[in-house]
Amino acid sequence: MRDQRDPEDATPDILRQKMPRRMKAIGVAALCVGAGVVALGVISRVQADQRLTTWTDDQAVPVVHLISVGADPNTGNLVLPGAVQAFNDAPIHARVSGYLKRWYADIGASVKAGQLLAEIDTPDLDQQLAQAKADLATAVANQHLSAITAQRWVGLLAQDAVSRQDADDKNGDLEAKTALVDSAKANMQRLEALESFKRITAPFDGVVTTRSTDIGALITVGGTTDIPLFSVADEKRLRIYVQAPQSYSADIKPGMVATFTVPEYPRRTFTAELATTARAVTPQTGAQTIELQIDNGDGALRPGDYAQVHFTLPPNSGAIRAPATALMFRDAGMTVAVLAPDGRVAFKPVTIGRDLGATVEIASGLASTDRLIDNPPDSLRAGDKVRVAASQPGGTGANPHA
Repeated sequence: MRDQRDPEDATPDILRQKMPRRMKAIGVAALCVGAGVVALGVISRVQADQRLTTWTDDQAVPVVHLISVGADPNTGNLVLPGAVQAFNDAPIHARVSGYLKRWYADIGASVKAGQLLAEIDTPDLDQQLAQAKADLATAVANQHLSAITAQRWVGLLAQDAVSRQDADDKNGDLEAKTALVDSAKANMQRLEALESFKRITAPFDGVVTTRSTDIGALITVGGTTDIPLFSVADEKRLRIYVQAPQSYSADIKPGMVATFTVPEYPRRTFTAELATTARAVTPQTGAQTIELQIDNGDGALRPGDYAQVHFTLPPNSGAIRAPATALMFRDAGMTVAVLAPDGRVAFKPVTIGRDLGATVEIASGLASTDRLIDNPPDSLRAGDKVRVAASQPGGTGANPHA
């Protein structure tokens, strides 16, 4: 008889066994770990994208440097370059052509007024003078003969032996001969004056600063090679010339006292008195020439020195000094950029009082509490957000730019 079984009984016993609960827990845990890894990866990528977006936005914000401005306590101090020159400085040229016979003073030699510096040999001029003396002698002889003749004709005219016309002719001839004598004498005196220029002498007491000739050198007058034979400078008193900007011309007046320094004496300060001003502004430079004078009895200073001249002027209490790099040239005029309290850029038109080169004195438009932006980029616009760069030690204020 065939075994009658339920179909489920035909399944193998191993397949009819149920999965243990532990295996189910492990599978569920693995599935959760996999889901967590996927979620963590998605989250990290989203965060990286957000950080990249933030970094890109930050890089688009310009970085600026701020300067704390304020009233300058040294606004009354003015420092300008000056040129030291001798009170009298004469380049000595030759007045006659020839050959240098000898010279007697070299550079650095102290000379007195009228002291002989050199002699020039002038054979051509000597012959011209000899000829002029001979011409004068001839003219004098002719004048003497004409005078005797005219005197005789005047006597004959008194006796009615000759006509008045003949007598006038003789008298006219005498006047012509007298004029020739005067001309010959003047020519001789001219050549004698030129002969005196054979001796080169010092025009005043001073020091020989240059000598550009030597024995046997050809000396020509009026040519392209006509250069000074000597230069003599009076160094006992000196002049200092300063070019002062037009904005200071009202404050700089004769009688002021200024101090100056020279590179060879870095620890020594000299005092000079303002002697005069040009009372005119040079259009090319916009500056006025100022002359100061100083006694140089000890000979410490030298003509041609470079000097830094310090003037003490009446201070401008409302002026603010700022670096020139903070200025912006806009359509509305001179402008500066400041950082507003909300962290955005604002522009202020300003008026320049004095241009000091690296710095400028701002007369109006800027307050001492403003945070000035140094060297602002041209692309900066009002209302832009900016990032402030870290301050460098000692980099605040306008003084580092002064």
